[in-house]
Amino acid sequence: MPSASVNASGVSVPPPSAGAPASSAGAPATSARTVPRRGAADPVKALLHRHRELCERAVDPLEIAAGLEAHGITDRTAARFRHRDVFSLAEELYARVPRGSGEARPEPAPLPAPRVRAGRVLLTLLPGALGAATAAGLRHTHGQLRPLVAGAGLLAVGLALRAVLRRGPLAGPPGISAWRRASGTRVWTLWLLGYALFGDGLLDAVLTGGPDALPTGAPGGPWPTAVVPALALTLACAPAAWCAHLLSAGARRRLAGSRGLEDFTAAARPLLYGTFTLFLGALTALLLLCGTVLREPAACPQALTLGALLLLARLLAVHHRRRAPALALGAAAATEAMALALPLAGRLPGCAVLAAPVRTLVDAWGAATVPAVACGVAALALLLHAGRTLTQASAHASTGAPE
Repeated sequence: MPSASVNASGVSVPPPSAGAPASSAGAPATSARTVPRRGAADPVKALLHRHRELCERAVDPLEIAAGLEAHGITDRTAARFRHRDVFSLAEELYARVPRGSGEARPEPAPLPAPRVRAGRVLLTLLPGALGAATAAGLRHTHGQLRPLVAGAGLLAVGLALRAVLRRGPLAGPPGISAWRRASGTRVWTLWLLGYALFGDGLLDAVLTGGPDALPTGAPGGPWPTAVVPALALTLACAPAAWCAHLLSAGARRRLAGSRGLEDFTAAARPLLYGTFTLFLGALTALLLLCGTVLREPAACPQALTLGALLLLARLLAVHHRRRAPALALGAAAATEAMALALPLAGRLPGCAVLAAPVRTLVDAWGAATVPAVACGVAALALLLHAGRTLTQASAHASTGAPE
């Protein structure tokens, strides 16, 4: 029988039992309780826990894929979860969402495309019809009746535009918060439309020492009013709504047929640019038609850039991208306001240099250059932004919070 040993401190150490394993010399004895070895973590389970609310309310894997993309998960990120793309990862998340045993799992179906309704089609034609009636009324009235016709026509067109922007393809997201956030955008839009109607004539009057009188609406008046671009823009509400519908319906069809985010982006980009070009072509035809009927200059450069800016801003707002449109519209409106303010400030003693840039630009290219440059640069910036955001799957599915 082995005897007890004595350690360096003089304390008797009992001998090890017969069944106990012998430890190596100098090594501490291991604990009798065995620590279990942790297996490899499940990354998809962790992702499901992080986005549980999105996965539980989703009606199909496409909605989960769009929501994951809105949270910054790309096809390259999906590879770290052992999936070839985000769509495959979304399918596994959708399959692993816990549901009751008696609950039937709905079959994945393509996202429904927006339907075309006859009432909404007629509604998009209403602003143009009221604008044409107002222009005709101004042509056949004189004296004190003319301002009344103009005021009533502007009010009717404004109410019709408000109705178009609240229903149909151009309708923005509902809610009081969305209405409040869009108040700044609404102010800039009204300024840009007002400048299209009165701005060029006012700028010419300011540079020549005026204005000496209020606008009368007559082409040969002291403050000429540009009726052609205003009328063409109201008539363009219909093609704008149709192009917005084509974009939404086409994007949802491509979303249902895509197997990856890169595939959807490659298919959605030509759709976006194609609908944008289609709208510009329709607006150009309307400008030429209105100019021919009213026998006035078509004002194509400034009207085309303003129409492009307004369409892109509305498309982005419809798809929950509001910050960039507000900045672009505000920058264009500020540029036009500055073009009017600098010549007025140049009338002060010793401040003539302030009016020199605007005067040089107008003398070389005409008063229409100011809105064409202001709206053109803003529209180009929005087009580049739309090429990055409206070609994402998250922009065409009801997932994520708006900006």
